[in-house]
Amino acid sequence: MKEKLARNIAIYRKERGLTQEELATRLGISFQAVSKWENAVTMPDLSLVPELCRTLEVSIDKLLGYVSQDKPITIYEEEYKTENYYWGTEPNSGVYEVLKAMPPSRRLKLLDIGCGEGRDAVFFARNGYEVTGIDVSDAGIEKTKRLAEYAGVQVNVLKADVLDFRLNKPYDIIYSSGVLHYIKPEFRQEIFANYKQFTNPGGVHVLNVFVHKPFIAPPPENEPHAYKWHSGELLSHYRDWLIKDSAEIVFDCNSSGIPHQHAMSTVMAQKA
Repeated sequence: MKEKLARNIAIYRKERGLTQEELATRLGISFQAVSKWENAVTMPDLSLVPELCRTLEVSIDKLLGYVSQDKPITIYEEEYKTENYYWGTEPNSGVYEVLKAMPPSRRLKLLDIGCGEGRDAVFFARNGYEVTGIDVSDAGIEKTKRLAEYAGVQVNVLKADVLDFRLNKPYDIIYSSGVLHYIKPEFRQEIFANYKQFTNPGGVHVLNVFVHKPFIAPPPENEPHAYKWHSGELLSHYRDWLIKDSAEIVFDCNSSGIPHQHAMSTVMAQKA
C-alpha cells in the first residue's frame, strides 16, 4: 500500500505540473514531507488526504490505487463488450519471435502488457509459458479469462493502467503489442527502467510501438490518451542491452472499418 500510494502521489503531482514544493505549499506542509511520501518513507496523515485528492484532482480510490482511472482510458472498452473478439483469437505474429528467441524448454515467466482480449496471452500459456497479463479494460480482462478457460490453460490476469503499473517481481520475458503509446513521454524513462530492472539475466523484451510519420495520416480512431513515439525512440531505451532484432514497418489496417496505415517500430532486446 505504502509503495503504491507513494508512486501515485508522484505520478499525479507531475500530471498536474506541480513540483514537490508547490504541492507542499498548497497543503501547508514542508516539501520534505512530500518527498518522504513519494519515497515511501512516510504516508500522508488521514486529515490531509481529502485536500491532497482535491489538489491532485483524483478520487481517494484512485490515489490509493483501487481504480486505475476515473474514466475509461481506452476506446476499446465498449468494443470488447461485444460477444465477438474484436481482434480475433489468432495471435499477433510477434509471438512467434518470442518462441524462437526463448522457447519454454524450462519454466519461463512471461508478462503481457496490455493483453486486451487475451489472444496472445492465451497462445503463450498454451505453449508452456507461465503467463501474467495486465489490461485496463474490464471487458478485455473478462474475455481473456474466458478464452483461457476455453483453451484449458491458466493466465493470471490483472487490471492495471500501463501508466501506473510497475513491476515488483522479475520476469523472463516482457511482451507488449500495440499498447505502449498510452505511456506519456515524461514517464517512459522511469517505466522502462523498471521493466528492465525486473527482468531476469538473459531475459528478453519483445515490444512494438506506433511511431509518428508526417506522410501517414492520423488513424481514424480518436484515442484521447495516446501519445506519439518517434523513430528510434524505443530502441534508445535498450542501449545497454543486446539488440537481437529491430525494425520499422508501415502496414495497412482496417480495424475501425476505415482503411488506414500505421508505422510501427519493433525491438527484441536481451538483458546481458
